[in-house]
Amino acid sequence: MVLTAGLGTRLGPLSEVRAKPALPVAGVPLAGRILRWLAAGGVRSAVLNLHHRPETITAAIGDGGAFGVQVRYSWERTILGSAGGPARALSLLDADRFFLVNGDTLTNLDLAALAARHLASGAEVTMAVIAHPDPLHYGGVLVDGDGRVTGFTPPGPANRGWHFIGVQAVDSTVFAPLNPDEPSDTVTRVYREAIARSPGTVRAFITDAGFSDIGTAADYLETCLALARREGLGGTLLGARSAVGAGARVSRSVLWDDVTVGDDAVLDECVVADGVAVPGRTHLARRVVTRGTGRAPGPGEELLGDLLVSPLDARRRRPAHEEDRPI
Repeated sequence: MVLTAGLGTRLGPLSEVRAKPALPVAGVPLAGRILRWLAAGGVRSAVLNLHHRPETITAAIGDGGAFGVQVRYSWERTILGSAGGPARALSLLDADRFFLVNGDTLTNLDLAALAARHLASGAEVTMAVIAHPDPLHYGGVLVDGDGRVTGFTPPGPANRGWHFIGVQAVDSTVFAPLNPDEPSDTVTRVYREAIARSPGTVRAFITDAGFSDIGTAADYLETCLALARREGLGGTLLGARSAVGAGARVSRSVLWDDVTVGDDAVLDECVVADGVAVPGRTHLARRVVTRGTGRAPGPGEELLGDLLVSPLDARRRRPAHEEDRPI
């Protein structure tokens, strides 16, 4: 199961245009990249849960055939959280064990190795973790010498935990007792209760796998540009039917679909959402540009005609275990 129902509030205003898993990441929807990685690891079917801007996810992913995985959708009228979402989807999953994957992270984790460790240990949950890249800004997973998860720690100087990369192997029995119509979270409730009730129920799989978190607009741009370099796509990414006018300069930027950049405009390290027409001679750096949604500009934002211009770095980072409903 891929958790794709979250609001993506840290990514606003981009997440007001498309749900986070539907964002184009170097030409491929974020959820599509996750599905391709799952397919390469032997996964043949997946469930995605839907709530926020669901039409953007279904349009980007469809039945999953383009990404090698058969996809079904679990609809949530209200967001059910990282535990409530799987509880609701159990009948669609129809499996005693499954991978549970955050819909806003990319990794090259070896799924077969994670599954083998999960089966060998007898755990009900096995969380993939890496050495902590940023303990001051992200929470941590506490692990004892036997690989058992003993708790979770907030970000800060005292954080000595490992970093959860958003991938885990789980038994359906973890979620079966939950009410499928009530919100519930894994780390903040279900896993803490399981650890207290039966130590060893939740275990860690320590790995050196690569990991990218697409949490903020700055994270998104950085990930897109890094993948573009790796895949030989250049330093600027243009979506379908996007065009750059005469004399305009666009560098280290991501343009979504149907974007036009007027003559002699300059964009540097910007993300420009669907349907935006950037006026000629406009100069923008480290900005997110979307079509106006009718709401008043927030802190640091401004209107440029009918466009909303937001700072790229405006959204705070959140601890890894602070639920983003549910991603």
